Amino acid sequence: MPLTFISMRSGKTELYKQAIFDGLYRAMRETFSVPEDDQFMTITEYDAASFRYGSTYAGIDRTDDMIFIQISAMNTRSVEQKKALYRRIVEILAENPGIRTEDVLINIVEGARENWSLGRGLAQYA
Repeated sequence: MPLTFISMRSGKTELYKQAIFDGLYRAMRETFSVPEDDQFMTITEYDAASFRYGSTYAGIDRTDDMIFIQISAMNTRSVEQKKALYRRIVEILAENPGIRTEDVLINIVEGARENWSLGRGLAQYA
C-alpha cells in the first residue's frame, strides 16, 4: 500500500494534476504489484520562493516543471521492480501531462509491514 506525495510548483490545471495521479497509479499497478483501488496520493503545490531544485545536478537539466515524487511503501519490492517503476512513471508522465523525463525526481521510502495502519487503529499487515 504505497502512500505517495507529489511536490510541484503551483499554477498547473486540475487536468494536469489528475493526469499525474492517474499516471502514478497506472505505473504502480503495472510494475509495483499495487492492488486495484490502492490510491493514496497527495499533491502539494509551492510558489517559486518555496520550491527549490538543482537545475543541473548530476548532469541533468531541469526546468520549473520539476516534480518530486516520494513513495512510502513496504520493503517488499525488488530492485528490478523499483527500476521498472521509475522507468514507467517517466514514460507515462511524458505522454500525459507532458512532463519531461528530466523533470521527474522519484524517491522511495521503505518501512516494515508492521509500520502501517490502514484504519481502525489496526496493524493490518503485522
